Amino acid sequence: MEQGLVHAHSWLRWVLLFIAVVAIFSSLMGWLSNKPFTASNKRLGLFLTITADVQLLLGLLMYFFTSAITKSAFQDFGAAMKNAEIRFYAVEHILVMIIGVVLFHIGKSKVKKADSDIKKHKLSVIYYGIGLLLILSRIPWSADRLGF
Repeated sequence: MEQGLVHAHSWLRWVLLFIAVVAIFSSLMGWLSNKPFTASNKRLGLFLTITADVQLLLGLLMYFFTSAITKSAFQDFGAAMKNAEIRFYAVEHILVMIIGVVLFHIGKSKVKKADSDIKKHKLSVIYYGIGLLLILSRIPWSADRLGF
């Protein structure tokens, strides 16, 4: 089961990154070109938050139930904090990913409440962009070495 979750989590990462880049680029072009915030922009925000939520759920399942790394960390958290690779998964990765997903949701909510198309585009770029940067900063690009 763990291997299936790892593969799904790894594969879905690319889908999430693609949707985030498309959503940000689309809103950036709309913002700079003073274009209306379309149903397509709205759907991109929806797909982004849904994909991020599924990705987070898969990550939480691994974190709490299947990961040997986090099980090891929970046995002696003090020692785990002294090991950079274990600390990465036990604290840094999960915390920053949750913050990134929360920013996607805050952005989507603020976009929904914004009173102008330009403001909607601007809020999308800012919140989705910061969320994406945070997520990119904590993706374990070389996770194969840990077997996660």
